[in-house]
Amino acid sequence: MRRSRLRRSARAIVCVAAALPIAACDRAPAPPADGRSAPALPARPVEGRIRYRVQDRPVFVATDGSRHPVGSLLAVPRKMAFGDFLWDERGAGSGPIWIRVDLPRQLISVFRGGDEIGTAVVVYGSDGTATPSGSFRLLGKERLHRSQAYDADMPFTLWLTHDGVALHASVVARGRATHGCIGLPPDFARQLFAVAQRGDRVFVIPASPDIEVIDKTSVS
Repeated sequence: MRRSRLRRSARAIVCVAAALPIAACDRAPAPPADGRSAPALPARPVEGRIRYRVQDRPVFVATDGSRHPVGSLLAVPRKMAFGDFLWDERGAGSGPIWIRVDLPRQLISVFRGGDEIGTAVVVYGSDGTATPSGSFRLLGKERLHRSQAYDADMPFTLWLTHDGVALHASVVARGRATHGCIGLPPDFARQLFAVAQRGDRVFVIPASPDIEVIDKTSVS
């Protein structure tokens, strides 16, 4: 496997909302450089998640122009390392499953409606077999697929493209990469497989200097 292109920041969400202070998206804001206390956020942890008031909800704008208000995020208790994940559906509302994959930060976030129910550090394609970015709909799922091209098992496969790119369980460790798929911690992949259905939206975010990102924690 080729070495993955690790970026240090690994817990973030893109926020685009009219008249919304960008700090409102931040889960753990750093103190200002002048030493003053950090401003309070319009959200608070409740049962393991951070909830936003309706008027203050950040909005994720996907590459296809669709808008996805975020009602709550999971309260990640510590910095995430390779192989770490958090899955907690308590307090989440109803709605369709949608998935956001942040390639430069090696993060996946799973939402039910506007509520995040899972997040994990991931691995993805090396330069030779880059993971495609953009907006996708899940084409199908297989509990255990075996890749003939690479002679490797792909448990809990969720297909993104007709030419073999998928989300699936993998070894998520420093220095690992895939052949274009998005590799997930196995237990996280199992739980995602249980809730995801054909047609669910998946948004894969490439590195871009044109979007503002608020960091929440870092891969250690």
